[in-house]
Amino acid sequence: MTQQTDNTELSPLDIHQIMQYLPHRYPFLLIDKVIDYKIGEYLHGIKNVTMNEPCFTGHFPNRPVMPGVLILEALAQATGVLGFKTMDKKPDDKSLYYFVGIDKARFKRPVEPGDVVHLHVKQLKRKRDIWKFDAKAIVDGTVVCAAELMCAHKELP
Repeated sequence: MTQQTDNTELSPLDIHQIMQYLPHRYPFLLIDKVIDYKIGEYLHGIKNVTMNEPCFTGHFPNRPVMPGVLILEALAQATGVLGFKTMDKKPDDKSLYYFVGIDKARFKRPVEPGDVVHLHVKQLKRKRDIWKFDAKAIVDGTVVCAAELMCAHKELP
């Protein structure tokens, strides 16, 4: 396991490592790679958008556009990886990391097949099991979606 020291970023995470921190699987695993992160602070991930995404068969057949809710979900998954890395835990059958709120969501331009979406999440605050993040999805240097996301780590009954 890579150890983190003050002011250093950790190694990128590949898809196999990401799958250790998220319970999602195809077609709902929406992060392909983590470029860099700093525990308790930020994470930069990648979503490669391809024409093979199941959503494009109906959204929209004549001009495929990635649904905004899936962009927000990809950002929420990025917060999940950061949250679990920060807690030094992995998901198990006894707990889940829920997406519990969205504030100030804005969509600036459509995301289409061929786009590489850079997922940037920054931890704003944490109070017990509730986390708040600033989140931005960026394509070709342009913000395509921005929001504040809230997530909660909860033990299951």
